[in-house]
Amino acid sequence: MTSPTPDNSADHKVSNFLRQIIDKDIEQGTYASRRWAGSPGDAAHHAAGQPDPAKIRTRFPPEPNGYLHVGHAKSICINFGLAQEYGGVCHLRFDDTNPEKEDTEYVNSIIDAVKWLGFDWAQMGQAQGAAASEDCSAAPYQASDYFDFMYRAAEALIQAGHAYVDEQSAEDMRANRGDFGKPGVDSPFRTRTVEQNLTRFREMRDGKLADGAAVLRAKISMQSPNINLRDPAIYRIRRATHHHTGDTWCIYPMYTYAHPIEDALEQITHSLCTLEFEDQRPFYDWLMERLCECQLLAAPSPKQYEFARLNLTYVITSKRKLAQLVNEGKVSGWDDPRMPTIVGLRRRGYTPTSLRLFADRIGVTKSDSWIDYSTLEGCLREDLENKAHRGMAVLDPVKLVLTNWAEAFGSDAYTEDCTQPALPHSAIAEGKDGKDGTEGAMTPSDRVFKIGKEVWIEREDFEEVPPKGYKRLSPPKVNPDGSTSPGAVVRLKGGYVIECTGCARDAAGHVTEVHAKVIPGTKSGTPGADSVKAKAAITWVGVADGVQAEVRLYDRLFADAHPDAGGKDFLQSLNPNSLKVVTAYVEPSLAQAQPDQKFQFERFGYFVADRADHVAGAKPVFNRVTGLKDSWGK
Repeated sequence: MTSPTPDNSADHKVSNFLRQIIDKDIEQGTYASRRWAGSPGDAAHHAAGQPDPAKIRTRFPPEPNGYLHVGHAKSICINFGLAQEYGGVCHLRFDDTNPEKEDTEYVNSIIDAVKWLGFDWAQMGQAQGAAASEDCSAAPYQASDYFDFMYRAAEALIQAGHAYVDEQSAEDMRANRGDFGKPGVDSPFRTRTVEQNLTRFREMRDGKLADGAAVLRAKISMQSPNINLRDPAIYRIRRATHHHTGDTWCIYPMYTYAHPIEDALEQITHSLCTLEFEDQRPFYDWLMERLCECQLLAAPSPKQYEFARLNLTYVITSKRKLAQLVNEGKVSGWDDPRMPTIVGLRRRGYTPTSLRLFADRIGVTKSDSWIDYSTLEGCLREDLENKAHRGMAVLDPVKLVLTNWAEAFGSDAYTEDCTQPALPHSAIAEGKDGKDGTEGAMTPSDRVFKIGKEVWIEREDFEEVPPKGYKRLSPPKVNPDGSTSPGAVVRLKGGYVIECTGCARDAAGHVTEVHAKVIPGTKSGTPGADSVKAKAAITWVGVADGVQAEVRLYDRLFADAHPDAGGKDFLQSLNPNSLKVVTAYVEPSLAQAQPDQKFQFERFGYFVADRADHVAGAKPVFNRVTGLKDSWGK
């Protein structure tokens, strides 16, 4: 398992093999001769343009067939981040070559995810001193915009003898392809003439052949040790309405054929992808060389470089398996806060900064390894520590009654304001932490809440028979010599010191109330705050102004660090305790939270007002993001 690398500041980036490649290309002027004509195009189009204002061009090319996950977040940060760092441009492009699985819902969710992470392709173009229309489209690019060129390129390959129409059955084609220990067998259609192939390919285009009746294959070598070079299919017949081009086409390019062409038309310099595409790189290079020979594209061609994909413990990133979780109702949807999708992480309470920090911290390597989920959680804590306002919440409430309240303050109905800083670090910097006996003047960021005769406390903060070392509330006890020791003395955080006197029980013996007496003159921030020594300070919420809230205690979706490894049924690894919903009480400042606002619930961890269900002041709903420290399995 990998250890996180040191944090990288904006002024110091840890070198990796991608930065070394880019540095070398810039130093040697590898792509200095490129020209850019304001939009994607072929060799003739760009030849009429100006020298490319972007030092490098990268791209993020998702297929719009599902929601992006945390692994995509890493790729987004790498591609957009390197472009920003080197004064370049990153293109958002949809590889929409599979009409049966694609949808505008996914297109919109991908655009939203990229922007939420803090990247904008149009702004990047403007940042290089050029108008967006000149350098970077305000709208994302789409592979389907290049279907005309891809078809023209396919005919050029046929005319040059580099492609042929194969009409073998799918079973025969699969059998004749061979395997790692057995070379492939030439198709009986491989020797067709150029004219025959052109005629048949145009019949494919014109809908004269049935789906699956024929494919267009590149003619490379059926004996290649790289199976991906054994005459790979580059076009297939597929009668399906495309979300962008409608029914214009009934043939569609294969991804491995379309992707390098898209890169070339967009003048991409560094095509960065994960290691599973490494075996496809020889075909990428072969296709670029052939289309340059046909003078459809101009050198230098883009180059593909592979980096290790994100392998995160306790997480699966298979789109098929994530869809299964949704379709079988194991989660509430793609944005369920337990899902590793970007929409799920966002609803859980993760921030763009924390995900960018995570991507930076785990680095870029050429070898696969596993990153512990705690690394991701640590990045979030680091981001929220000095940003998330504090607040008190009681998640397992029992009522505490201060039995001498009227005696101490003249009325059972009397309440008193207490204040605590929303951000303790800021309060300490301003000398207002209350440790000197004075809190200083209130600021708009101070939290104000009321203490009265009755408050809510955590049930675990009272033990009738306390275990050894217990420092919270416990009643008076009779000593072996017959004497009585007083009850435990603790502080209600931000309020008064109290002394426990006992409890009340129901008929079943369950504690229904905890009783204590308040010690006047000991309120936090007053001169008498330290006059009585308290064993501990406990969190609480006043009955007078506390607000009932739904709190969703989310945990890891899987109990197994590698839920789908080795062919395991990942559903058997689901964590039965990944969600617990409780009715809690929160202080009034939390009840006014806006959706997606993050907080630190004192002693419990970081929480967020749910983006979908929380209604400020009317229906508070909070999600637990993560605890204050990593305690998984401990």
